[in-house]
Amino acid sequence: MKSTVEHVNPTRVKLTVEVEFDELKPFFDKAYRTLAGQVKVPGFRPGKVPARILDARLGRGTILTEVVNEAVPAKYSEAVGAEQLGVLGQPEIEIDKIEDGQTLEFTAEVDVRPEIDLPELSEIAVIVDDLEVTDDDVDEQIEALRERFATTKTVDRAAADGDVVTINLAASIDGEPLDDATADGLTYRIGSGELVEGVDGAVTGLSAGESARFTSPLVAGEHAGENADIDVTVTAVAERTLPGVDDDFAQLVSEFDTVAELRADLTEKVTRSKNLERAGDARDKILQHLLETVDIPVPQGARAAEIEGRQHDAIHTFDHNEEALVAHLESIGQTREELDAEIETSADEAVRTQLLLDALAEKAGVGVTQQEFTERVMFNAQRFGMRPDEYFQQLQQANQLGGIFTEVRRGKGLMSAVQQAQITSLSGEKLDFETLFGIETVDESGEAVPPEPVADTDAE
Repeated sequence: MKSTVEHVNPTRVKLTVEVEFDELKPFFDKAYRTLAGQVKVPGFRPGKVPARILDARLGRGTILTEVVNEAVPAKYSEAVGAEQLGVLGQPEIEIDKIEDGQTLEFTAEVDVRPEIDLPELSEIAVIVDDLEVTDDDVDEQIEALRERFATTKTVDRAAADGDVVTINLAASIDGEPLDDATADGLTYRIGSGELVEGVDGAVTGLSAGESARFTSPLVAGEHAGENADIDVTVTAVAERTLPGVDDDFAQLVSEFDTVAELRADLTEKVTRSKNLERAGDARDKILQHLLETVDIPVPQGARAAEIEGRQHDAIHTFDHNEEALVAHLESIGQTREELDAEIETSADEAVRTQLLLDALAEKAGVGVTQQEFTERVMFNAQRFGMRPDEYFQQLQQANQLGGIFTEVRRGKGLMSAVQQAQITSLSGEKLDFETLFGIETVDESGEAVPPEPVADTDAE
């Protein structure tokens, strides 16, 4: 087999493949076996019809068509591997020549990953905020623990801010009840903002058994974004009591014996959390710097596929009802044309980002271990509220397992760039990767390396 590559543009190639008929023998053998099992010829058992009889009975063209349909995809893949092409999407294939007994020649045009010239990553410099952990930050964590361990007691009075109420909700539009916007026995804390807009004002001042009506835009369902009349009935009112902050509280909410020990632990956790926020800021700035300074040609096929996917997602939310989508856009002051332009811009950015991350991963030589793959599956499953086995099965059925490997590999590629860049705080402090992320570093091979142990300065 001979193959040549012609670059149509930086993101597309024309691959010409020439195959001698001697190399097609396995495909002819398979074609004859397949057709011999399908054709009934008097005097021959099924599957035992000789090739020359099949040629005569079916015609040579039928045999060649069967061979070409099997051989071209296989030889295309073989040529892609031989030429080391990073192809994207499906090729456009044309059969250029079939000389029976001599040569099969075809061409394939396909998008490929462009060559991306990355800068010296160690020369990238970004600035993040200074680390500041205050008593107020720790107090906020203490209050969250008090909220978590609050107790409730049913009371015979009107509901007030902070109370927990049990309510029934029923929505309607123009007097027509909405089945998908009706719920009974909901537990809701007044002031939490976890339900539709206007519910706090409606239930405040109501006692058990009392009702009120308010108007609010629906946040989900077929009528999302539309104003609906909502009837709310309070069936129970409970008063919340927060625990006091003392050593008994510390023992209740943690493994510590005293409030001082609890506050010290919370201070450490807040510090780690704020460092992770700074790390995320640094990562985003490094990525943005690369996107702004590196030339990344966008393959049109990949761009078109990304646009199509985003447009599908946009209308899928409205059960593929174009009129419902347009109505929603009008309610938020946006036109369909503006949405399409927004989708095209975001699709361009997404494809450029994916190509950049792939280039970073390639440069760093990162790989993905089975453990990393499993951890990402479990993380994604938790994020989507699914059991890991259900999520894995869904990925398998959709043939998307490879996407998880790609997702992890791209993340490691970006982390490798972050590790090499210069990160400083506003006050000029040079920040190291381990301190910011609180995780191990990534070596040149892309494998995780635990941070160097810190010497114990208090040791004698």
